[in-house]
Amino acid sequence: MIDPIALLLHPALVLIVGALVMFGFPARLRGWVFPLFPAAALALLWIHPDGYIQTLSFASYHLTLAHIDSLARIFGTVFSIVGIVGGIYALHIRDRVQQVSALLYLSGALGLTLAGDFFTAFVFWEVMAISSTFLVWASRTEQSDAAGMRYLAMHFLGGGLLFAGILMHINATGSIALEAISPSNSASAWLMLIGIGLNTAMPPLHAWISDAYPKATVTGAVFMSALTTKSAIYLLIRLYPGWEALIWMGAIMAIYGSIYALIVDDIREILAFSIISQLGYMVVAIGIGTEMALNGAATHAFSHILYKSLLFMAAGAVIQSTGRHRLSELGGLAGKLRWVMLLYFVGGASIAGAPLFNGFISKSMIISAAGEAHQEWIVLILLGASVGSFLHTGLKLPYFTWIAPPGGRHASHGHSSEPIDAGRIPRNMTIAMILAAGLCVGTGVYPWILYDQLPYANHYNPFTVYHLVETTQILVLAFAGFYLIKDRLAEWPGITLDVDWFYRKPGHWFGVRLVRVVAEIFSWLSDGLEYIAGALSEGFRNPLAWLHGKEYRAYRFGPAMGTAMGTVLFVSLILGIYLLFR
Repeated sequence: MIDPIALLLHPALVLIVGALVMFGFPARLRGWVFPLFPAAALALLWIHPDGYIQTLSFASYHLTLAHIDSLARIFGTVFSIVGIVGGIYALHIRDRVQQVSALLYLSGALGLTLAGDFFTAFVFWEVMAISSTFLVWASRTEQSDAAGMRYLAMHFLGGGLLFAGILMHINATGSIALEAISPSNSASAWLMLIGIGLNTAMPPLHAWISDAYPKATVTGAVFMSALTTKSAIYLLIRLYPGWEALIWMGAIMAIYGSIYALIVDDIREILAFSIISQLGYMVVAIGIGTEMALNGAATHAFSHILYKSLLFMAAGAVIQSTGRHRLSELGGLAGKLRWVMLLYFVGGASIAGAPLFNGFISKSMIISAAGEAHQEWIVLILLGASVGSFLHTGLKLPYFTWIAPPGGRHASHGHSSEPIDAGRIPRNMTIAMILAAGLCVGTGVYPWILYDQLPYANHYNPFTVYHLVETTQILVLAFAGFYLIKDRLAEWPGITLDVDWFYRKPGHWFGVRLVRVVAEIFSWLSDGLEYIAGALSEGFRNPLAWLHGKEYRAYRFGPAMGTAMGTVLFVSLILGIYLLFR
């Protein structure tokens, strides 16, 4: 039996309670109450010491609801911080669906981070998948409805693969403990890796991120950019350190995401593809598996969550102010959204790995770990991806949003455009961006506040002359490259095809026809069972009619009653067959 008081002090449960409480609060108070729950979760996370364990007996298993160590504390801390900052950013929101879903989403990420067994982790994994979908649907457009369904279907697919792998793993080992898996060819390990890899947006299972994130609500996208993929990174660090296959998969992610971020037009789609690129650094580090590399993966996840949240907040502020979300429709906003631009540049400098910003203290650690592991090609690929990061997120997006003439990329081809109207954004959005920017700069200037919490002893110093010179050269090269190709980047917008085309187009064709076939079969069964039910009803009402040979006329139900009766009889038939042959 678990102590009820200890259960109530579980950080994830606090967030679940908060989601329930949100239902009863009036709309004008919900926004103010929201940040209090992730703040309470953060306090509870730090009250418990390293090694704290909370268990629960269920059936024949001992579930570990909470197991706090350095790695769990780092991820749990940054998830809670995003909950606080994201809550402030969404202070003006009155939508109960978004507020409840965001708290449940946070509870899933935090619960997964603290889980010490596969079953507990899987439950919170699915909580994240379902609750985050509502942040897409909350946009309440046809595009968001369709994107939300695709997002949910993909994550259910990943969850199914993960759960199948978990069952096979438990059957083979008899253990439900969430602990590192030795590199092997076991089907269970690879099924779990594919399931987790889907949430990590590994190509070709990545298209859900560029499809759903741009269609989520302005505030919901901030939470989505921080939680799902980084929770998957956390699981990879726990389960798959040193799996060499991840090294090249991460390298592909780093380049793939950068290429697509350079060519797409939607500002949040650019940021979504850049997430894939940044995740590639972490996956590479996990594949290398040394203590320095795993420290780098954790540090980069922490840094990435902060600066990516800031970038999505700034992009959301542009959308909130102008109602536009494509570079080809933007431009000339520097005078109207000056603060948003300046705060965005903090995030842009961070993702580019500029010195004194938090991307510098994490990217350089991963690249150094790759060098120490004699992965020279990987070092070159990651350095190339760093150039790409500065090009698409640090230069392209802000230039065509704030600096280029109104009309964005169209104006670069001599097309005139009317000045863009930009309304005022709520003050709380600016405050949240200032907080996120302060954290990006603070950890970049004094990284040891984070380094001291890493899971392994750390002796890395990012501020060496070599690292400073190398980074400066990369930034100068990227700036020169942007100057040379910005006219190419200013081409007219179009549709950018990705790998999802290969399953969405045939999937739609097949799905429509499958639904038609199933509908016809069900209609035939329903009509037949309705007729039988009617005959039985008439027979039992007047059984002498059969004996006297009177003409039988089946009793007809209404459409609704007939369908219901047919459904009941059909389900009963299936259940009977199952009970007979099980």
